Amino acid sequence: MSGSELLFCLLPSILALILFLILIKRKQNRLNLPPGSMGFPFLGETIGYLKPYSATSIGEFMEKHISRYGKIYKSNLFGEPTIVSADAGLNRFILQNEGRLFECSYPRSIGGILGKWSMLVLVGDMHRDMRIISLNFLSHARLRTHLLREVENHTLLVLSTWKDGSTFSAQDEAKKFTFNLMAKHIMSMDPGKPETEQLKKEYVTFMKGVVSAPLNLPGTAYRKALRSRSTILKFIEQKMDDRIQRMREGNEDLEEDDLLGWVLKHSNLSTEQILDLILSLLFAGHETSSVAISLAIYFLPCCPTAIQQLREEHIEIARAKKEAGETELNWEDYKKMEFTQCVISETLRLGNVVRFLHRKALKDVRYKGYDIPCGWKVLPVIAAVHLDPLLFDHPQHFNPWRWQNNNSRGSSSSSYSNNMTSSNNFMPFGGGPRLCAGSELAKLEMAVFIHHLVLNYHWDLADMDQAFAFPFVDFPKGLPIRVHHLSTHLAYNRRN
Repeated sequence: MSGSELLFCLLPSILALILFLILIKRKQNRLNLPPGSMGFPFLGETIGYLKPYSATSIGEFMEKHISRYGKIYKSNLFGEPTIVSADAGLNRFILQNEGRLFECSYPRSIGGILGKWSMLVLVGDMHRDMRIISLNFLSHARLRTHLLREVENHTLLVLSTWKDGSTFSAQDEAKKFTFNLMAKHIMSMDPGKPETEQLKKEYVTFMKGVVSAPLNLPGTAYRKALRSRSTILKFIEQKMDDRIQRMREGNEDLEEDDLLGWVLKHSNLSTEQILDLILSLLFAGHETSSVAISLAIYFLPCCPTAIQQLREEHIEIARAKKEAGETELNWEDYKKMEFTQCVISETLRLGNVVRFLHRKALKDVRYKGYDIPCGWKVLPVIAAVHLDPLLFDHPQHFNPWRWQNNNSRGSSSSSYSNNMTSSNNFMPFGGGPRLCAGSELAKLEMAVFIHHLVLNYHWDLADMDQAFAFPFVDFPKGLPIRVHHLSTHLAYNRRN
C-alpha cells in the first residue's frame, strides 16, 4: 500500500480525533473552570505537588498556587485533570455528597498494593458493607469493655522498656505500640512472639512501598512491597484456614475475640475480600495512629504549660483510682480526660496525618460559580483548612486551649460562631459516609498513651528532627528522644 493510500485510509480516523478534541475544547471553553496551570504534558504538576515539606505547613507549592489562583484551582495531578480545593466549604460539600456527586478515586498504584477490596479504594455498596463490618467490630460497647483494656496493656508493655536516661526513636516506639495492638486486635497475635516479629518485619517493607513512587521495577521499594504483600496475605490466609478448621472441630479458643473471628462468623465475604480487609485495617489502624502519637510527643515539649496541665489532669485521675482501690483505667476515667482531648485535637489539626483525599466528580458540578467537569479528579486538601489563618488564630502555633469550650479560634471567649467553626472546619478523620471507622479507637489510643507517658516520664528531643509530609507524614530521623523517669527528673530539678 502506498503512502497516499495509507493516508487516505487513516483520514477518517484522524478527522474523527480532531473533531473529538475540538468538541472537548469547546465544552471546556463553555465551562467556567477555576484558574490554574496544567503543568507539563503527562506529568502535569505532580512532582511539585508531592515535593516534601514541613508537615505543619501546606508547602511552598500550594502556598504559591493559592496566592496566585485562590483556594480553588485547576491542575494536572497523578496523570489526570484535577480541581484542588483548599476551601473549607467546598471540602465539606465534596465529602457530604459522596456517592451522589463525587466518589473515592485513588491512584491505581494504591489499589495495586493495598488490594482491590481495600476499604480505602472501594466505592458504593461494597464499601458500605465493609465499613459496617468495621463499625460493628469497633462498636462503642466494645471500646468500653474490651479495647480500652487492650490499649492500656499494650501501652504499658512499650513504656516499661524505657530505661531512665535512655535515647531512642519515639516513632519506632509508637509504631511498635500500634502494630502490636492491631496484630492482637485483628488476629490475636501476641507481642514479641516470633510470628508477630516476622509479620512486623514484612510489614515494614510493605509500608516503605506504600509511601514510595509506584515503580514496579526490580530493586524498587514498590516491587519489594508487592512481594511483602504476597507474604503477608499468605500468612493471614494460613491464620484464617487454621481458625476455620478449629471452628469446625469446636476447638476455637474463646479468648480469640478478634476481627478475623468476627468476620468469619458474621459476614459472607470471600477469602480475597477478607484478606484485603484485614490488610487494609492493619495499615489504617497502625500507620495513622502511630504518626499521631509521634506528633504529640514532638509538639508537647515546645509547650511546657500544656504538659503541666496534662500532668495535673492525669495525676487527679490516678489519685482517684488509688483511693478506689482500682488499677486499670475504665471508661469513666477516659471521659475525665478533657484537656487531653484538646491536646489530641490540636495535634491532629497542626500535624495533619491525612493531608488530602482523592475524589472524582460523577457528574458536572457547579460550586461558587466554578464548574467541576464530570470525570475530573478532585482533591479536598484537609491540611489547608486546618492551617488557614482566617479559620484558626495563629494556625502554626500549638495551642490546645483553642479547643476548650469547642472554641477553635483560640480566643478568650466562646461563641456560637466559634463552635460552628470548630465542627465545620475540623476534619482530621474525613467526613460524610467515608468518615474513618476507627476514629474513636485512634483517640482512645492517643489518650491512654498520653496518660501513662505524662505520669511516668519527662522527655526532650535528643536531636533536631521535624515532621515532614512525603506526602505521608514522617520524621526523617525517627524522632529521637531522651527520657527520664519522672521521679528522677523531679529530684534533679530540686537539686538544681
